[in-house]
Amino acid sequence: MRRIVSHQKYFLAAILALSLAALSCNPLTVVTLGSRGAETLLGATTATPAPTPTPLPAPVLGVGTTEEELLINIYERVNPAVVNIRVIKRVERPAMFPEWPEIPGFPSIPRLPDEFYQEGQGSGFVWDQEGHIVTNNHVVEGADEVEVVFWDDTTVEGKVIGTDPDSDLAVVEVDLPAEELHPVELGDSDELRVGQMAIAIGNPFGQAGTMTRGIISALGRTFRPGGSPFAIPEMIQTDAAINPGNSGGPLLDSQGRVIGINTLILSRSGSSAGVGFAVPINMAKRVVPVLIEEGEYHYAWLGITGTDLTPAIVEAMDLPADMRGALVIEVGKGGPADEAGLRGSTETIEVKGHPLQIGGDVILAIDGTPVQDMDDVIVYLVENTRPGQKVELSILRDGKERKLTVKLGERPESVGR
Repeated sequence: MRRIVSHQKYFLAAILALSLAALSCNPLTVVTLGSRGAETLLGATTATPAPTPTPLPAPVLGVGTTEEELLINIYERVNPAVVNIRVIKRVERPAMFPEWPEIPGFPSIPRLPDEFYQEGQGSGFVWDQEGHIVTNNHVVEGADEVEVVFWDDTTVEGKVIGTDPDSDLAVVEVDLPAEELHPVELGDSDELRVGQMAIAIGNPFGQAGTMTRGIISALGRTFRPGGSPFAIPEMIQTDAAINPGNSGGPLLDSQGRVIGINTLILSRSGSSAGVGFAVPINMAKRVVPVLIEEGEYHYAWLGITGTDLTPAIVEAMDLPADMRGALVIEVGKGGPADEAGLRGSTETIEVKGHPLQIGGDVILAIDGTPVQDMDDVIVYLVENTRPGQKVELSILRDGKERKLTVKLGERPESVGR
């Protein structure tokens, strides 16, 4: 693979200065863990080949099994399934670096090329013995070349066959014999509990085969990935140290089963600050098979923007104090909700110096499933519906509960939920 060419030295200092200035202006940053984002900022490193362990059988956990023995066994079983993904992307010369005109009598200034090559790294893991590797979409997005490096330094060309920016998942295909591929065992992210052990294996800062461990520190987080206008629901929060380069690698439980795909961190420095997030494996179970077969995944779309029914909104709309739900703020014109007759906010008031939109329909339930807040709407649509499906909304309008049937559409690229 081609490396970053030497002519970049002419403006490296300028780029570094701009990067540092950007960091200082943003004290809390959502950082996706692929190196084209965070690692380019933090500085590229050379990947260190992992040792060559001999996989062991799964441990029989019980009295006398120490945490150290457990972790060693998990690493030796799972590390052969974890890969380092290297990507190269062609980048055109930035407009801020125009060509310098030739000045008679002065030495000529070296000409800058019209395009550069940006190199990045991430992680991934073997999904099956047909050569499918799962990683994050932001790791391979826009890549012109992809290399997949295995635990024993086997390096092969990878082909991106499916991407889904809305879940930040992607599938890379490699051509290797089945006996050389060691798929992971999948867990069940719906059964997780806060306090369980969480283990990450990946390639932080290019350091291959790195293992860290912590606990699941929270569940049910909702975040919007950088490349999508839609939020990922039910994300797993962990204090296991994950850093740029961990993107796409597995988050494991104490049995070595994959429970999530490491995706982003909340950080003041761009490095691990003890708050990392992973896409739940149950979402991958729905999305990945479709990406393998079709190359993309289609989500159901309701066509609204909304917010939680907060105490301030409840008071302003004179609703029962204990009422929970999702307030519809805006209904997309011509969308599924609009066609079904759902209504958005009709008034903006000021509460403690902040504007507050009120007066829209309040969603209380979907298909009989209670809605406590807007996240519940997102979760239900993602986990239980597909485009073209009909759902029944229980709503509150003008103090009266009523029901609306909505035929869901398919998500456009850049509009609301």
